[in-house]
Parts: sequence; C-alpha cells; structure tokens
Amino acid sequence: MKLQSGYIYLRGVRFHAFHGVMPQERAVGADFAVDLRIGYDVSRAMRSDEVEDTLNYAEVYAVVKREMAQPSQLLEHVAGRIAEALAAAFPAIRSVDLAVTKQNPPMGADSKGAGVEIHLINDKTI
Repeated sequence: MKLQSGYIYLRGVRFHAFHGVMPQERAVGADFAVDLRIGYDVSRAMRSDEVEDTLNYAEVYAVVKREMAQPSQLLEHVAGRIAEALAAAFPAIRSVDLAVTKQNPPMGADSKGAGVEIHLINDKTI
C-alpha cells in the first residue's frame, strides 16, 4: 500500500487565556479549546517506530501553549500566530487545520463556544 497522507492531531486541548476585545476578557481571562491537525510525511515513523522520525505531539503542544499564553484581541490573530510558530518550528509540516474556541463567549447566548477555524498549506513543502 502507498501512503496518501498522514497527520498528527491534538483535540480539545484546554487553556485559560486572556484573549478578547472586552477589557474584562483581558483581565480575568476565559477558557479556550484548541483542536489541531497537522499534515506531514509519516512514512519514516511508520517503518522505524522511532520517535525521532515523527512529529512529536508533546513538542507541538509546547508551541501551542506558548502562543496561547500571549494575549490577543482576536482569535484569528491567535490562530495565525500558532500556525506560523508551528511552521517555523517544524518546517516539514505540509498543512495545518486549527480551531480555537472560546468556551463561554460574552455574547448573551447559551452555547458550547464560538471561535475561528483555519486551514493552511505550507507552500514551502509543496
């Protein structure tokens, strides 16, 4: 069989962070969830069973955590920063699918959250 594509993912990673337009959001923070899927060539790891041949999701988490700790007004800005930081740290990344969800947004509605979702292709790996 021939590998068509491969990914690693982080689902529902929770953070308390200080993103938002409202002053109170920046002061007390809010709860967020990050879902991330990264496309990369998994073929070496499939054969070797060695961690150095894969994209280590603990290292990916460390990048996401660092960017989530940096306050921003807009979730689009947060998502863009995360994606750019991941591409800089791991040049072999082919694509990033990323969702950042504010768990209890201050919009006067009962909801599971509101946020932003982006899909990026690393044009340097194409």
